[in-house]
Amino acid sequence: MIEYIVSTNIDDRVLVRSARILSEGGLLGIPSDTSWIVVCSLRSKEGIKKLRKISGERDERHFTLLCSDISQFGDFCSMNNTQFRLLKRLSPGPYVFILKTLLGTEKTLQLRRGEIGVRIPDHPVPVNLIKTLGSPLYSVTAKRSMTDEDAPIPAETRHDGRSSETDQLPPIPEEDLFEGGWELEAIAGLDLILDTGEERPRIFSTILDISGGEIMSLRKGAGAWPV
Repeated sequence: MIEYIVSTNIDDRVLVRSARILSEGGLLGIPSDTSWIVVCSLRSKEGIKKLRKISGERDERHFTLLCSDISQFGDFCSMNNTQFRLLKRLSPGPYVFILKTLLGTEKTLQLRRGEIGVRIPDHPVPVNLIKTLGSPLYSVTAKRSMTDEDAPIPAETRHDGRSSETDQLPPIPEEDLFEGGWELEAIAGLDLILDTGEERPRIFSTILDISGGEIMSLRKGAGAWPV
């Protein structure tokens, strides 16, 4: 089901209905400042379970915690002053930051790694949805491979708690990304698609691991690095 909206003037009734769907364990396809994404509520165990199943991803670094304000990061992750300044400098924008999680976050998401990717998207749809829902979204990039039931599940990757310079995430092929919201109807399991009627660029975010003493680029994307 598609709901066509104006991103700069979203009907409050659409936001409330979308938030209710998420609270009840549903999945939404929405635009971001990079490509299209599939989201669930961080507070919904059922939604998180569905998101993992629909994505086919096993490496937790493919999933991102979306927040509407930098102050929300502190509720889920630990960060020092240096990390905070970098987050503030590059947010909102097409950057995912890998941070050490707080114990409660690990339990909520049943993480095998003590880390999670967080970001503030520079797009009004996810930001307003987060504000209406009252909690962050858990997200993954929408990919055409999600429409193929016979697509192979990615091989298990290491989960020893730390990434290395050789443990990078490969770029997502451009042909595996969507342009129009209507294309997401091919993904079984979505309860609602919020479509601005505009094509999104087929790009993905830059992933920076800042959980250790130095910054490591795990994937080059739309965000320039180094800056």
